[in-house]
Amino acid sequence: MSQQPMETISINTIRTLAMDAIEKAKSGHPGAPMGLAAAGYVLFSKFLKHNPENPLWPNRDRFVLSAGHASMLLYSLLHLTGYPVSMEDLKNFRQWGSKTPGHPEYGHTPGVETTTGPLGQGIANAVGIAMAERYQASRFNRPGFPVVDHHTWVICGDGDLMEGISQEAASLAGHLGLAKLICLYDDNGISIEGSTDISFTEDVAKRFEASGWQVLSVKDGNNTEEIAAAIDQAKEDKDRPSLVILRTQIAFGSPGKQGSEKSHGSPLGEEECRLTKKNLGCLIEDPFYVPKQVTAHFHEIIEGTPKKEANWKALVADYEKEHPALAVEFAHTLSGALPDAWDAGIPDFAGEKPVATRVASGRVLNAIATRVPGLIGGSADLAPSNMTHIVGEKDFSRANYLGRNIRFGVREHAMGAILSGMALHKGLKPYGGTFLVFADYMRPAIRVAALMQVGVIYVFTHDSIAVGEDGPTHQPIEHLASLRAIPGLTVIRPADATETAEAWRQAMVSKGPVALALSRQNLEVLDRSQYPAASGLARGAYVLSEAEGTPEILLIATGAEVHLALGAQKVLAEKGKAARVVSMPSWELFEAQDQAYRESILPPAITKRLAVEAGIPMGWEKYTGFGGKILGINHFGASAPGPEVLKRFGFTVEKVVEMALTL
Repeated sequence: MSQQPMETISINTIRTLAMDAIEKAKSGHPGAPMGLAAAGYVLFSKFLKHNPENPLWPNRDRFVLSAGHASMLLYSLLHLTGYPVSMEDLKNFRQWGSKTPGHPEYGHTPGVETTTGPLGQGIANAVGIAMAERYQASRFNRPGFPVVDHHTWVICGDGDLMEGISQEAASLAGHLGLAKLICLYDDNGISIEGSTDISFTEDVAKRFEASGWQVLSVKDGNNTEEIAAAIDQAKEDKDRPSLVILRTQIAFGSPGKQGSEKSHGSPLGEEECRLTKKNLGCLIEDPFYVPKQVTAHFHEIIEGTPKKEANWKALVADYEKEHPALAVEFAHTLSGALPDAWDAGIPDFAGEKPVATRVASGRVLNAIATRVPGLIGGSADLAPSNMTHIVGEKDFSRANYLGRNIRFGVREHAMGAILSGMALHKGLKPYGGTFLVFADYMRPAIRVAALMQVGVIYVFTHDSIAVGEDGPTHQPIEHLASLRAIPGLTVIRPADATETAEAWRQAMVSKGPVALALSRQNLEVLDRSQYPAASGLARGAYVLSEAEGTPEILLIATGAEVHLALGAQKVLAEKGKAARVVSMPSWELFEAQDQAYRESILPPAITKRLAVEAGIPMGWEKYTGFGGKILGINHFGASAPGPEVLKRFGFTVEKVVEMALTL
């Protein structure tokens, strides 16, 4: 490679590192990293504002590899640009305990901004990051003090753009005019099954233009001057996000597999790696070889990056002198801490008339919002039903990025991933609402949020067959069990307004994602003087009402069904049966308690147990034992007024009593 320009040698080194790591692992996707090497080099060497010595510098540019299968492109670049990703890490690609997993994982590898791999998610994450940047810039920047000023970069592929979430997110990004969002599209025309034209022949440029994006085209994805010129042009547009279409060749340089689907998801093979290095002009064909001049070249590239952060810190120091109060708030935001007394305004619902927990949630949300400026969110076109509107605040829009009410439109999947992006940016506590039944539309985003442990709040209302007239299409049955099955997600289904307030307290301090399941129908606000246990929601389950005398049966319930359990307790008492009522709003919070506490709530000696929840019974056996019983629903609902549906399907005090007596 010595006779080639340094730029070419460097790009080919990115290629060879990627294919060597994949070959050693005998697993991975070499084609995309090899085809994108030139674009990655241009971005990291000429445009990305970052500091490898401090990967978490708040004002860094964010880079999202939405095409997460091309992870070795990112790992090679991180290694060469001085991040703590060593050569040993590259050699351990996809191996147990390595810093270089098969797809990028947030919090695992320095320099990885978000977990990607499920295609399309990264694009939507990036939209969320760009939205957070605009909000924070509008909130804190002052003339001469751009303390929040960075771009969000994305590399996506054909697969990303086939996924519907990418269009949902792109549509919203164009509508909002997120000009600091720039996406490089790896248009190599190849997917796992072959040429993309077997299923994907739309005009991507026209699609993005119709969504309000600037679209630029680079006909040769290896021409670094063309790539740089297109990126320069993208940065000049102050009104629109930009899509740069790079016409690339998958597995560029491989004599036998360039342009072939065979290079997409399988190693090239030892002999093909050797031939590729020869074809690229590599003088040394040893695996993982990095020419000394390439190391020196990248050292020169990153030599000035720490100074960018130093200059920003100097700017912030001057900002503190000029705008001291704002600077304190800015520093507090960067710390991620909640303001003092952030929950002081949460209402006490004692003595109030029956109220739906979705309505109580809206009141709590608004009380918190007055004290937590970073609480921002909205709904998938259901704010009046989800009660997710912050009263007195404007909409987040291209005319006002300081608005805290986000109109996501009917885009649940994108909303979920956008919320994750906003949380990843830091400084915000994002929330998003829809009906619980539509959690299915955003499940992949929820799963990745749980994997990353980002602090997102999902406000899921209309939580059972009590939805009523909208019928089985809108009545969740399996959804609570489905959400509880996601590791790392905390699901909370409060029984009344008081528990709803506590649920929000938990959601606000949670480091990971929280799903609130809230009722459409009004529920009595339980008199906590009558039930002295008050609310033990923070511990997941608690004794709401103790039996008179030694309890012989446990009635365990969540949400609206807690009220059925309380009613049944009274009837059972009249029949000489002592029942303890346990409110269990959150399995996850309960499981986090020590064994002694769990056994104090559900004593092992009491084997007569009945769980009551208007959802599928799956999972409740853990708490009832297989000798206990579960009042649930194993079929879809029906269209009728909510009380009638509940009655028809057996969710009555009488049914609870009947089942309890069989124990």
